[in-house]
Amino acid sequence: MTADSPDPATAASDSSYVSGPAPEDRLAALGLRLPAPRRPAGHYRGWVRSGELLFLSGQGADGHTGRLGADLTVVDGYAAARACALNLLTQVRAAMGTLNAVDQVLQLRGFVTSSPEFTDQPAVVDGASDLLVEIFGERGEHARTAIGVAALPRGFAVELDLTVRVR
Repeated sequence: MTADSPDPATAASDSSYVSGPAPEDRLAALGLRLPAPRRPAGHYRGWVRSGELLFLSGQGADGHTGRLGADLTVVDGYAAARACALNLLTQVRAAMGTLNAVDQVLQLRGFVTSSPEFTDQPAVVDGASDLLVEIFGERGEHARTAIGVAALPRGFAVELDLTVRVR
């Protein structure tokens, strides 16, 4: 341990400690831009904050429709999940003003429109999980669920919702 590096025990318990580039800087370094916020498909809010928790409503991604195992491959689904994650991050920025306010990604839930025999939903949802880690580093590691479903609103191939802890 050097004078420049924090004590690992202190860093782990201090939620204000952030190593590496800020999430907004990582997003830019990856050459990614967040899309415009999507309008809710019904009577609900895109996000709700309760204390330090930010709950994000489900997000699909325009242009990513179909059924995994029938119309789409795992690679197609991975891209759809990544696009959904960008839509979720748009909601985070709308709620908090910046992605840098995220202290920890807590839980990602993924719903994948699947044929009955398709069982590789985790590989599809990895598209979102991988992006969250690329942007947030260790703070992007999260608990996760990947579920196969018969259909999603608007024919989306993937829909994700997210819970994050914010500062």
